[in-house]
Amino acid sequence: MKLANLLFLILFVNAFGQTDADNQLINYNFPKIRSSITMPVTIPLSEISNMINASVKDLVYQDDSYTDNNNDQFKVKVWKTRPIRLVGGTSQNLLIEVPLKIWAEKGIGTLGVYTYQNTTFETVMSFNTTVNFKNNWTITTTTRPNGFRWVTKPVLDYGKIQIPITSIVEKSLREQQEKFSKTIDQQMTTQLNFQQYALMAWNTFLQPFNISEEYNTWLKISPVGVNITPLKFYGNQINTTLGIDIYSETFTGSKPAASLPVSTAANFNFSPTVADKFLLQTTANIPFTEASGMARKTFLNKEFDIRDSKVKVTDIRVYGVDNRIVIEAQTDGYLKGTAIISGIPVYDEAKRKIVLSDTKFKLKTVNILQKTASVLFQGKIVKMIEEEYGIPTQELEEASRKSIEDAFNKEYYKGLKMSGKVFNLKPSKILLNSTGITAVIDTNAQLKLIVNGF
Repeated sequence: MKLANLLFLILFVNAFGQTDADNQLINYNFPKIRSSITMPVTIPLSEISNMINASVKDLVYQDDSYTDNNNDQFKVKVWKTRPIRLVGGTSQNLLIEVPLKIWAEKGIGTLGVYTYQNTTFETVMSFNTTVNFKNNWTITTTTRPNGFRWVTKPVLDYGKIQIPITSIVEKSLREQQEKFSKTIDQQMTTQLNFQQYALMAWNTFLQPFNISEEYNTWLKISPVGVNITPLKFYGNQINTTLGIDIYSETFTGSKPAASLPVSTAANFNFSPTVADKFLLQTTANIPFTEASGMARKTFLNKEFDIRDSKVKVTDIRVYGVDNRIVIEAQTDGYLKGTAIISGIPVYDEAKRKIVLSDTKFKLKTVNILQKTASVLFQGKIVKMIEEEYGIPTQELEEASRKSIEDAFNKEYYKGLKMSGKVFNLKPSKILLNSTGITAVIDTNAQLKLIVNGF
């Protein structure tokens, strides 16, 4: 439903396109992230006008009897000439204008003998509606008549005698205006009840979403609360801002169990202000097989000059131990053995890479007597690793930005259009597990929700 997709904006972006079975991450307990989505909501008053116009027939009122109302010898029909129009007031109110065309017929005479004459004229009926948005997702209105504005006044033309009937018509229209006020309130209370949508949305979020078939990854959203700013009325729209507090959880492997559905939508909280930007955290996975492939492209067959001889990298692989990434390089030549460089993975914003910090070196070689050579080799290979090795995130970041903005700028359901922009997106935390690297990505964005059609 309309609100059911406000949180369908959390995207999982996979960094690389491997499809081999050994690239699939095993089940891993990702962190449960507390986050929030904030978004301005715009409701065009034209949409509320459409709702009211749909509920009010073109023929607003009809009196076909000459003898009712104490034998007033008067008939009248009232039509809408144009759609009912709404304008935002300055005190959480709506100004409503109803343009009307009126046909009236009046009899003049005595002792049961009458001469009838009819006329057609136009007026604009005005109302003032106060809107109250309750925290149980319902809207109540109080509508009061706000008088008439005559476009052409009603006059019966009997040739030499012209009889103004404004007072007679106004009396009838005032009665109908009181009834019409109640109709407006009833229609708005019924049509502007968002409680059912909030309940549907809340329960929809409790179902995990498959966000990556390639890595069999699931995203589970748990809304925990909603904050809403007071309604602001403008000439052609009503604005408010939603702030939705959520927990997002990422799972790999089997689909996680859904949370139990709720039967009542939780009340929201009114807040004076809600930030117009939000921070969203998502994750991306890089298997060690892919990290190893990148290392081979960078370092395989690299040669180092040591004491007028050469040391060549013949193979290399990347894996994780505890909180450290390990780069294990097989060497041949002057130093034959295994060089092991490990470091804590961090995000380098300038390089836009995941790099190693706090590096450590260990060399396993049969040339144990060549201590000086191993020290020279250590300095060269560690410097090379620190300067050149890194897992690029630029492609990941740009793909993430594009995917999120694509999701922000579309109409998920008829009547609900979203428009958004990502301002900043970067990895903030690097996690390791037995088969790969997980980057937690912070996204700063802005989202606007436009309601078109109730």
